Amino acid sequence: MIEKFQHIIKEEVEKYSAQLPLHPSELYNPIRYVLSLGGKKIRPLLTLLACDLFNGNNEEAIPAAIAIELFHNFTLVHDDIMDNAPLRRSKPTVHSKWNSSIAILSGDVMLVKTYELLTKASQKSHIVLDTFNEMAIKVCEGQQFDMNYEKANHISVLHYFKMIEYKTAVLIAASLKIGALIAGASNEDAANIYEFGKYTGIAFQLQDDLLDIYGNEEKFGKQQGGDIISNKKTFLLLKAIELSSLNAYKKEELAQWLSFVPVSEKDIKQKVEGVKNIYDFANVKKITENEINICHQKALVAFHKISASKEKKDMLINFTSSLLKRDV
Repeated sequence: MIEKFQHIIKEEVEKYSAQLPLHPSELYNPIRYVLSLGGKKIRPLLTLLACDLFNGNNEEAIPAAIAIELFHNFTLVHDDIMDNAPLRRSKPTVHSKWNSSIAILSGDVMLVKTYELLTKASQKSHIVLDTFNEMAIKVCEGQQFDMNYEKANHISVLHYFKMIEYKTAVLIAASLKIGALIAGASNEDAANIYEFGKYTGIAFQLQDDLLDIYGNEEKFGKQQGGDIISNKKTFLLLKAIELSSLNAYKKEELAQWLSFVPVSEKDIKQKVEGVKNIYDFANVKKITENEINICHQKALVAFHKISASKEKKDMLINFTSSLLKRDV
């Protein structure tokens, strides 16, 4: 069933892209380009899986699923501008390939097109839109928190959890809830699948933090230690700063590495190894793994409250659990 839904999403995205207007090409070609870059398309898949979980008509859920994929890519286009990122999925970002003005405008159209698709989400479009709007605002708030935290000297772990909940997890949660609502799930089941998605999304982001340091660079397609190089305030860094187990010497060493700006490949390697050694000393890898497990267990508590067939519940839980089994 998962393979079937993945095939449907791939076909529908390609069909949607082909139906976009040809002119002005500077506006629509970037949208086609973004949609062609690939990606796992996890969020629209979750929408279809949630709809199926509650025995809904998946044909009704397809417009919402494509809308969610469009919205997700819209956020990436604008995030890449804010981060001045040159690459996305190993390809040039829209603002790099064209320019920032075109990227902003194409992103705006993607957002409008998202709403256009959501209004086609069966007779339940009003409750779907309410869920989507609440999520979309939180995603923007999460991005603003993230930008604020880049400049802040002291950020707590609790602040970080709120940021990743809003920036990352609520989209996963809303993708599931929207699928459930289209299927006619009860308010209680819709609320529980949202909670399940939220904690799954938080765990997923924590694992991304972990993989940046301890993942296989070739397997995951990103530079190992990229978060360290940019002094990104990840769970691992904030936990290392917070831990009283770090002695004064280690705390000072960490502070020195954070103020160190590498200018060569040798400098980069030294900084990554230096900070990683401190993480190893403070045992933050194990602490992060424990936190991922705690979030996963919270997700399971909500999931077990959902009223649906065991077979379909097993399919969804096995899929989401597989997302958290990326090797480190």
